[in-house]
Amino acid sequence: MKKKIAAIILILIVILGAFATLTYATDTPINSADIKNDSTVNLVQIKDRELETLEDYQESYGDDTYGLVAYILNIIRLYSIPFGFVGIAISGIYRYIIGIRKLDVRDKGFGAMIGIITVMVICQILPLVFAIVVKGWRG
Repeated sequence: MKKKIAAIILILIVILGAFATLTYATDTPINSADIKNDSTVNLVQIKDRELETLEDYQESYGDDTYGLVAYILNIIRLYSIPFGFVGIAISGIYRYIIGIRKLDVRDKGFGAMIGIITVMVICQILPLVFAIVVKGWRG
Protein backbone atom coordinates (compact mmCIF):
# COMPACT_ATOMS: atom_id res chain seq x y z
CA MET A 1 0.00 0.00 0.00
CA LYS A 2 2.85 2.37 0.84
CA LYS A 3 4.57 1.61 -2.46
CA LYS A 4 1.40 2.37 -4.39
CA ILE A 5 0.96 5.74 -2.68
CA ALA A 6 4.64 6.57 -3.13
CA ALA A 7 4.47 5.71 -6.85
CA ILE A 8 1.37 7.85 -7.36
CA ILE A 9 2.94 10.79 -5.51
CA LEU A 10 6.14 10.42 -7.56
CA ILE A 11 4.19 10.41 -10.82
CA LEU A 12 2.23 13.51 -9.77
CA ILE A 13 5.46 15.32 -8.86
CA VAL A 14 6.99 14.45 -12.23
CA ILE A 15 3.88 15.57 -14.13
CA LEU A 16 3.55 18.82 -12.19
CA GLY A 17 7.29 19.47 -12.47
CA ALA A 18 7.06 19.22 -16.25
CA PHE A 19 4.53 22.04 -16.33
CA ALA A 20 6.31 24.28 -13.85
CA THR A 21 7.89 27.49 -15.15
CA LEU A 22 10.05 30.08 -13.47
CA THR A 23 8.50 33.50 -13.00
CA TYR A 24 10.50 36.49 -11.92
CA ALA A 25 8.98 39.51 -10.21
CA THR A 26 9.28 42.91 -11.86
CA ASP A 27 8.64 46.43 -10.66
CA THR A 28 6.32 47.30 -13.53
CA PRO A 29 2.60 46.90 -12.92
CA ILE A 30 0.77 44.30 -14.95
CA ASN A 31 -1.74 45.65 -17.38
CA SER A 32 -4.49 43.17 -18.31
CA ALA A 33 -4.90 44.79 -21.74
CA ASP A 34 -1.23 44.08 -22.53
CA ILE A 35 -1.64 40.44 -21.52
CA LYS A 36 -4.76 40.13 -23.65
CA ASN A 37 -3.02 41.73 -26.64
CA ASP A 38 0.05 39.52 -26.23
CA SER A 39 -2.03 36.37 -26.03
CA THR A 40 -4.06 37.44 -29.05
CA VAL A 41 -0.88 38.10 -31.02
CA ASN A 42 0.52 34.70 -29.98
CA LEU A 43 -2.66 32.92 -31.04
CA VAL A 44 -2.65 34.66 -34.41
CA GLN A 45 1.02 33.73 -34.94
CA ILE A 46 0.32 30.09 -34.07
CA LYS A 47 -2.67 30.05 -36.43
CA ASP A 48 -0.64 31.58 -39.27
CA ARG A 49 2.23 29.14 -38.73
CA GLU A 50 -0.11 26.14 -38.76
CA LEU A 51 -1.90 27.38 -41.89
CA GLU A 52 1.51 27.78 -43.55
CA THR A 53 2.42 24.22 -42.59
CA LEU A 54 -0.90 22.96 -43.95
CA GLU A 55 -0.32 24.80 -47.22
CA ASP A 56 3.18 23.28 -47.44
CA TYR A 57 1.70 19.79 -47.06
CA GLN A 58 -0.96 20.54 -49.67
CA GLU A 59 1.69 21.81 -52.07
CA SER A 60 3.97 18.83 -51.39
CA TYR A 61 1.23 16.27 -52.01
CA GLY A 62 -0.31 18.15 -54.94
CA ASP A 63 -3.87 17.90 -53.62
CA ASP A 64 -5.80 19.61 -50.84
CA THR A 65 -7.27 16.39 -49.47
CA TYR A 66 -4.00 14.45 -49.43
CA GLY A 67 -2.21 17.42 -47.87
CA LEU A 68 -4.85 17.71 -45.13
CA VAL A 69 -4.66 13.99 -44.36
CA ALA A 70 -0.85 14.11 -44.21
CA TYR A 71 -1.01 17.15 -41.90
CA ILE A 72 -3.48 15.42 -39.57
CA LEU A 73 -1.41 12.22 -39.54
CA ASN A 74 1.68 14.25 -38.63
CA ILE A 75 -0.17 15.85 -35.71
CA ILE A 76 -1.35 12.42 -34.56
CA ARG A 77 2.23 11.14 -34.85
CA LEU A 78 3.54 13.95 -32.66
CA TYR A 79 0.90 13.71 -29.94
CA SER A 80 0.84 9.90 -29.78
CA ILE A 81 4.27 9.81 -28.12
CA PRO A 82 3.44 11.64 -24.86
CA PHE A 83 -0.01 10.07 -24.60
CA GLY A 84 1.54 6.65 -25.22
CA PHE A 85 4.14 7.11 -22.49
CA VAL A 86 1.49 8.26 -20.01
CA GLY A 87 -0.64 5.25 -20.92
CA ILE A 88 2.32 2.91 -20.54
CA ALA A 89 3.08 4.41 -17.12
CA ILE A 90 -0.51 4.01 -15.94
CA SER A 91 -0.77 0.45 -17.23
CA GLY A 92 2.61 -0.30 -15.63
CA ILE A 93 1.22 0.87 -12.30
CA TYR A 94 -1.73 -1.47 -12.74
CA ARG A 95 0.54 -4.36 -13.74
CA TYR A 96 3.44 -4.02 -11.33
CA ILE A 97 2.06 -2.17 -8.31
CA ILE A 98 -1.65 -2.86 -7.99
CA GLY A 99 -1.35 -6.24 -9.74
CA ILE A 100 0.88 -7.68 -7.04
CA ARG A 101 -2.16 -8.35 -4.90
CA LYS A 102 -4.87 -8.67 -7.55
CA LEU A 103 -4.11 -10.95 -10.46
CA ASP A 104 -7.09 -9.82 -12.57
CA VAL A 105 -5.86 -6.22 -12.39
CA ARG A 106 -2.40 -7.42 -13.35
CA ASP A 107 -3.76 -9.04 -16.50
CA LYS A 108 -5.75 -5.90 -17.37
CA GLY A 109 -2.61 -3.78 -16.94
CA PHE A 110 -0.66 -6.07 -19.25
CA GLY A 111 -3.42 -6.04 -21.87
CA ALA A 112 -3.69 -2.28 -21.69
CA MET A 113 0.08 -1.92 -22.05
CA ILE A 114 0.14 -4.13 -25.16
CA GLY A 115 -2.79 -2.20 -26.65
CA ILE A 116 -1.22 1.19 -25.96
CA ILE A 117 2.13 0.15 -27.43
CA THR A 118 0.37 -1.23 -30.52
CA VAL A 119 -1.60 1.96 -31.08
CA MET A 120 1.52 4.05 -30.51
CA VAL A 121 3.50 2.09 -33.10
CA ILE A 122 0.63 2.33 -35.59
CA CYS A 123 0.43 6.10 -35.06
CA GLN A 124 4.17 6.38 -35.72
CA ILE A 125 4.18 4.22 -38.86
CA LEU A 126 0.92 5.39 -40.46
CA PRO A 127 2.25 8.74 -41.81
CA LEU A 128 5.18 6.92 -43.43
CA VAL A 129 2.90 4.35 -45.05
CA PHE A 130 0.58 7.12 -46.24
CA ALA A 131 3.49 9.04 -47.78
CA ILE A 132 4.84 5.93 -49.51
CA VAL A 133 1.44 4.99 -50.93
CA VAL A 134 0.39 8.46 -52.02
CA LYS A 135 3.70 9.79 -53.30
CA GLY A 136 5.18 6.52 -54.49
CA TRP A 137 2.28 4.88 -56.25
CA ARG A 138 0.27 7.93 -57.22
CA GLY A 139 3.21 9.76 -58.70
